[in-house]
Amino acid sequence: MATTLYGLSNCDTCRKARKWLDRFGVEHAFVDYRDQRQAPETLLEWRDALGGWDAMINKSSTTWRTLPETRKSPGSDAEWKLLLKEYPQLVRRPVVVTDDGTVTQGFSDNGFKKRFGVG
Repeated sequence: MATTLYGLSNCDTCRKARKWLDRFGVEHAFVDYRDQRQAPETLLEWRDALGGWDAMINKSSTTWRTLPETRKSPGSDAEWKLLLKEYPQLVRRPVVVTDDGTVTQGFSDNGFKKRFGVG
């Protein structure tokens, strides 16, 4: 099963996830979504799979906390997509996509064991 891990190169959680995948022999590609911005359609797919825009966003991040209040409550998909195009680091990391279409977010040892069937 092909796996793509989307995140940021300098994110500690993304590095832990990549090391876990390497340790358990899960072949994967890594995409830094700050360098390779994702298409609006991809963001919509992630939104649908992850439970909405609010579920996708790391609201405890410094970036979120420093946004003007007017930017923190986008009223449409277009506004959300614009916000994430401007601030891709707002997406909770990592986003893990497998070729069967499954999209998950975040990293934990037990969560990845379950996700990848590793005992």
